[in-house]
Amino acid sequence: MELPVYVYGMSVLRKVASEISETEDGLDQLIADMFETMRASDGIGLAAPQVGKSLRIFVVDTSPASEDRDEPELKDFRRVFVNPIILEEWGDPWAFEEGCLSLPKIREEVTRPPNVRIEYFDEHWELKEEVFDGVRARVIQHEYDHLEGKLFIDRINPIRRKLLSARLNAISRGRIDIDYKIVYPRK
Repeated sequence: MELPVYVYGMSVLRKVASEISETEDGLDQLIADMFETMRASDGIGLAAPQVGKSLRIFVVDTSPASEDRDEPELKDFRRVFVNPIILEEWGDPWAFEEGCLSLPKIREEVTRPPNVRIEYFDEHWELKEEVFDGVRARVIQHEYDHLEGKLFIDRINPIRRKLLSARLNAISRGRIDIDYKIVYPRK
């Protein structure tokens, strides 16, 4: 089932998400719904807070991005990250334009390290530790930020963020034209 995406201004996006227990009810359905929501919204990553659940889980499927970029490793990169912990980030930081389903129609250059080592449980509760680089690392770092109550705009120049304030206010009031379901704060 396609879930509505919570947009800028919703408090769940600013909370540190809670760990999930192996006995969490409805986890398989949540994972399926998150993948469906991500596809319907043309996303390549989605964290549970973005669908109103303050839980430490995100899903990634970079296949759509592989069509636009000459990076074959993106084609089959589909994962579920439950209770992830970024163990290490390293390398010369690089700028790359990021977007977010919770910040529709806003894209900004964000600087992040190019490599990440992460520990997580997959959807079968198998513990994994993997190293990722490039765009795959960036997507993981972006989604992980959501679990920490951060948005990519927190990582941009404060002056640039100030220049976005009118657009951010419009998003928080639902004054945006997008083709996926959203939930915005009603003031």
